[in-house]
Amino acid sequence: MKGNRLLADSAITALAPMIWGSTYLVTTQLLPPDRPLLAAAVRALPAGLILLLFGRILPQGIWWWRALVLGTLNIGAFFFLLFVAAYKLPGGVAALVGSVQPMIVLALAALLLGDRIRLPHLLACLAASAGVALLVLKATAQLDLVGVLAALGGAVCMASGIVLTKRWQRPADVNVLLFTGWQLTAGGLVLLPALFLMEGLPSTITGTNALGFGYLIVLGSLFAYSVWFRGTDRVPAIGLSFLGFFSPIVATVLGLVFLGQTLSFLQLVGALILIGSIVLVQLTPTKPAAVPRTTTASPAKVSASG
Repeated sequence: MKGNRLLADSAITALAPMIWGSTYLVTTQLLPPDRPLLAAAVRALPAGLILLLFGRILPQGIWWWRALVLGTLNIGAFFFLLFVAAYKLPGGVAALVGSVQPMIVLALAALLLGDRIRLPHLLACLAASAGVALLVLKATAQLDLVGVLAALGGAVCMASGIVLTKRWQRPADVNVLLFTGWQLTAGGLVLLPALFLMEGLPSTITGTNALGFGYLIVLGSLFAYSVWFRGTDRVPAIGLSFLGFFSPIVATVLGLVFLGQTLSFLQLVGALILIGSIVLVQLTPTKPAAVPRTTTASPAKVSASG
C-alpha cells in the first residue's frame, strides 16, 4: 500500500517537470529575446503574490530567512540561470549539463538527510546522463561557456533547494499553496534589483509576449510549483530529482510536434533509458530523513491588501 501511494505521489509530482519541459519552447518562441531576468521575474513574482493574497499568512521567526534561502535556490537564482542557459545554449546542451543534478542531490541527501547512497541510484544517475545525451544532444551543438556555467549553476541551485526543503520541511500549519507563495514571492523579489539594474523593462510587450508570460505564470509557476512542493513532502529527495528528467523528454516531444523536428533511433533509445532510470529510482527504497515538521508559532495574518 505504501509503495503504491509513493508511486501515485511520484506520478502527480511528475506533472511539474513535464510542464517545465515546455519552458525552452515558450522562451524561444513567445518571449522577448535576450531578457532572462525579465522572464524569470515575471514568471515568479505575480504567481507568488497571488498565492499570498489568498493565503494571507506571512512567514514567522526562522521561516523569514528560510523562505528567502529556499526562494532564492528554488526560484530566483534557478529561474535566472535557467533562462540564461536557454538563451545561450541549444536545449540539448542545457539539458545534458543539468543532468548532473541527481548526482548532487545524492551527495547532499547523504550529508544532510542521512539517506543511503545505493548502487541502483548511482547506476541510474549514469544511465540518465547517457539517456539525456542520446535524446537531446546533437553532433552540431555549440558550447557557450556562460551558458554551460549557467546550466551547471541551475543544477546546483535546484539540487540544494530540493534537499534543504526536505530537511527543513514545510511548517505543519502552512498549506502547500501558501508555502509555494512564500518561495515564489521571495524568489521574485530577489530578481527585481538585478532586473532593473541589468536589463530594464522593454519598450513594448506584444500580444505574443503576454501569452508566453501568462503561460509561465499560471501553468509554469502557480500550478507546477504547487504540485512540486507537494511532492517534496511525499517523495524521497533522489526520486524527486529524477522526476526532473521528464523535462527533456517533454521538450523533445514538443519539438517534434511544433518545430517539425524528427526523432532518430538513438533518441528513442535515450528516451527509454531515461524512463527506465526514473522508474528504477522510484522503486528503490531510500532511508527516510528523520526530521520533525516545524510550526510557524502563531503565524501573523495580514490583510488581503498586504
